[in-house]
Amino acid sequence: MSSLLSRLGLGETTRALIIVAQGLGLSHATNAGVLDALEGGLVTSASLMVPCPWARHGLDSLRGFDIGVSLTLTAPWAHYRYGPITHAPSLFGGDGGFPPSAQDLWDHADLDEVARECHAQLERAREWGVDVTHLEADSPALTHRPEFFDIYLDLALESGLPLLLPEVSDGSVLGFPMRTLARDAGVVFPDFSISGHGRTLGDLITSLLPGVSVIHLSPAQGTPELFALDPFATQRVGDREALCSNNALFDVLKNENIHLIGYRALRTL
Repeated sequence: MSSLLSRLGLGETTRALIIVAQGLGLSHATNAGVLDALEGGLVTSASLMVPCPWARHGLDSLRGFDIGVSLTLTAPWAHYRYGPITHAPSLFGGDGGFPPSAQDLWDHADLDEVARECHAQLERAREWGVDVTHLEADSPALTHRPEFFDIYLDLALESGLPLLLPEVSDGSVLGFPMRTLARDAGVVFPDFSISGHGRTLGDLITSLLPGVSVIHLSPAQGTPELFALDPFATQRVGDREALCSNNALFDVLKNENIHLIGYRALRTL
């Protein structure tokens, strides 16, 4: 039995599900898409990218919702730049803003600057009035190298927040036992992490295993701004349609006896 199910007071065969809308703050289009998804009732949590230009706007209509912080250290778009909110020279790429990839970050980042930046992003969200429910990593930068993962794990311990860990967590792949380290430290994290991109959401739901799963998508409205900046715009628009234009999913959840929860339930543990 999932120990997380036991701690939540749920039965050993329960399939609990958190559906997260990612990308809050990235653009006006993503803010609108995340709001649509939350108001639709299917999504139970969202994650905020604090350094992005639209981050403050993204919170205007979301007071009271379950919102976590997506710790952001890379900016992969060639024509859309955003960077650290702290004085962190090693966290800038060659053309301003964060480095474009995790590998670039690993090659140049000072670990003390990474830790200060992650802490500052969490604290800024709280200063904006967010009742932060969890931490995520916006890219593999914080989860796929042990010295960076230590920063991620320490922040979770310091703040008392659950983490989202990627499904690729086998020590033979990463070179270190991510989930074992988090579990031994007493950090709470879902049993399963599933990307909903490019997959039928109904099929994902029916295939869930007993335990606490997270399905994460990145909904956005299909605006000219989005298509100008983001090569994955079509995917984001598709995520919004999957979450907001499919009432049959509520029947799937009911028929499959899926227990919808948010990250607040994990934070209390």
